[in-house]
Amino acid sequence: MFVTDIRKEFYDIVVNQRVVLLVSLDIDALCACKILQALFHCDQVQYTLVPVTGWENLGTAFLEHKEQYQYFVLINCGANVDLLETLQPEEDSIFFICDTHRPVDVVNIYNDTQIKLLIKQDDDLGVPSYEDIFHDDEDEDEEGNRDDSGNESDGGAEPSGKRRRFDEAALERRIERQRARREWEARRREILFDYEQYEYHGTSAAMFMFELAWVMTKDTKDMLWWSIIGLTDQWVHDKITHMKYVTDIVALQRHVSRHNHRNEDEENSLSIDCIRISFEYDLRLALYQHWSLYESICNSCYTSCNFKLWSINGQKKLQEFLADMGLPLKQVRQKFNSMDISVKENLREVIEESSNKFGMKDIRVQTFSVHFGFKNRFLASDVVHAAAALLENVEKEECATDNFIKALDCLSRSNIERLHVGIDLAKKKLKAIQQTVASCICTNLLLSQGPFLYCHLLEGTPDVKLFSKPLALSLLCKYLLKAFVCSTRNKRCKVLPLIMAAPRDVDKGTVIVLGIPPESETSDKKNFFGRAFEKAAESTSSRALHDHFDTSIIELKMEDRSKFLDALITLLS
Repeated sequence: MFVTDIRKEFYDIVVNQRVVLLVSLDIDALCACKILQALFHCDQVQYTLVPVTGWENLGTAFLEHKEQYQYFVLINCGANVDLLETLQPEEDSIFFICDTHRPVDVVNIYNDTQIKLLIKQDDDLGVPSYEDIFHDDEDEDEEGNRDDSGNESDGGAEPSGKRRRFDEAALERRIERQRARREWEARRREILFDYEQYEYHGTSAAMFMFELAWVMTKDTKDMLWWSIIGLTDQWVHDKITHMKYVTDIVALQRHVSRHNHRNEDEENSLSIDCIRISFEYDLRLALYQHWSLYESICNSCYTSCNFKLWSINGQKKLQEFLADMGLPLKQVRQKFNSMDISVKENLREVIEESSNKFGMKDIRVQTFSVHFGFKNRFLASDVVHAAAALLENVEKEECATDNFIKALDCLSRSNIERLHVGIDLAKKKLKAIQQTVASCICTNLLLSQGPFLYCHLLEGTPDVKLFSKPLALSLLCKYLLKAFVCSTRNKRCKVLPLIMAAPRDVDKGTVIVLGIPPESETSDKKNFFGRAFEKAAESTSSRALHDHFDTSIIELKMEDRSKFLDALITLLS
């Protein structure tokens, strides 16, 4: 059931209860969690925070806490499956689900008692009507019983000819009902197939939680910044369309103006502890303010793919671009903070002007930046990259929960050091992605399999451990497909989706497989691989694990990979 009054139907209920927060491992979920934690601290709500990596983990966490808790808040998990069927809870357990995964399961939507959906209904959900999906069997049973009882009661009194006619009439009615039922079931299957065919993402969970804080007039600048990071995460990881991103940016811009106007008194704006958020029309260069400009250009997807930096011609083009900007190489190759102020002053305009000459007309994008005190300035995308790198850190053998806590900590302005650690990890990750993309393009590892492109990272590939993680693999997938589209001359291959496989656990002999839709500026970001993976695994009896909250990511046994791919080719051809 959709919650219409978020304050009355959600917050006022949980504020006097002990609550379990079950939070998925993605940056938007982390930000939504931070906002809800801040609200809970305001009202001294007792809660237990449990990070969950997948469906199995979610089931275990629920079993551990169901005896002590009645109320469960699920962030970015739980909406796209029949949750009651999955968890088998007692009748008094209540689930509040704030999830961006679409489509929302119809049983969750029409359950009025235990499932409460914290989801914006102005998203284009396209939910089928109740009558098309659920059928009331009681009416049919009553009719059938009436026919039967009519036959029995008329038993010995009526002449046999009249009874035969009555039997025929009852039989015809029964046949008619069965035919109508079959037609309804066929139509239901069709409606559900159309509704569940594609996986996509709705409004950011962090934005939804910020709206709750705003409705209760408890919103702060920190909460607003977290909601901005949540939206930026969706854009960085290619989960929403550019139009949706711009629409939500405009909504957040109004809140930024309101908060800045509220804190305009000079004493507040000059405090060393202050937080200042500003709307920016900034460069699409990853982490450039914490790196050298040269490194950022080389390791950002947008510039790297446009220049084709994996080729000699691409490297020449980059040198021409730097020359056109008129910036000395010494300045470009040193850390951004150390560049001359005269160079930095109009850097964005200089880069934009040269980019236009080199065909990169949208080098700048709408975003937000934050100032913590006097010294620290971060773009929203910097924080997304840093938090994602901490969340999926593979340098130390730490468990997912430890990494979750570190990523959560780096979002607080009291933990700037941790954020800088995350930024350093993010630089290594972006370098690894760029080198892997160059390697795959130069060695023709990307193969056309007919209805899709396919790339398999072999065990022993540099940084392959990093790509066993879903966020890193999805970013690599996005970069690789864009690079391939920029480099290939085959027009048919330019419009194909990409499936990528990477070693998940060498000891268990498993691979992680991820599919993304075709690369295009007008793409609606709807992914059909979830259902396709399910059917292919089922038809080949592949040993597959559908444990991720994103249905377009599955785990397979290495030996089953080739028959699974063959089934996919047959299915999608």
